[in-house]
Amino acid sequence: MAVLKVHDKYFIPYITEAELKQRISEMAAAVDRDYKDKKPLFIAILNGSFMFASDIFKRLTIEAEICFIKLASYKGTKSTGQVITAIGLDTDIVGRHVIILEDIIDTGKTMSEFLPQLHNQQPASLKIAALLHKPEATTYPIAIDYLGFSVPNKFLLGYGLDYDGLGRNIKEIYQLTDNP
Repeated sequence: MAVLKVHDKYFIPYITEAELKQRISEMAAAVDRDYKDKKPLFIAILNGSFMFASDIFKRLTIEAEICFIKLASYKGTKSTGQVITAIGLDTDIVGRHVIILEDIIDTGKTMSEFLPQLHNQQPASLKIAALLHKPEATTYPIAIDYLGFSVPNKFLLGYGLDYDGLGRNIKEIYQLTDNP
């Protein structure tokens, strides 16, 4: 892992591919234990969670379904403060055990606006699995039931996370640096 330049910014290695695989395997094992015989529905939040969703889903041994929804609140390296629903949920969740798959929770605003919409649809249970959480950035506290890594309040790139559209295909996670 070396320093990367994406657009006008530089990024340094932060979480390796091996660390990601190990932690996601542990998370999948916990979901397998907790949802044995419950056939949960996973709702993956696009675009960022697609790699995480794919990897955790491949490691599950229980019966499960997955669907996708697109929510957005970022432009460049900053949150816009507004949550935009670009593609809505088209699956009935009444009485279902639902697990949201999110790549990163920082301020918590996106989830704080999305969760009440899901609760109104009366799922049997509603949990959150997030690969990353920035506790220092959280202004809307959200209970994360399955967490990959707590990370500092720095801009991250790779493994589904982008900077203005680029970097999602990187196998590791990098963090923004001022010193290339």
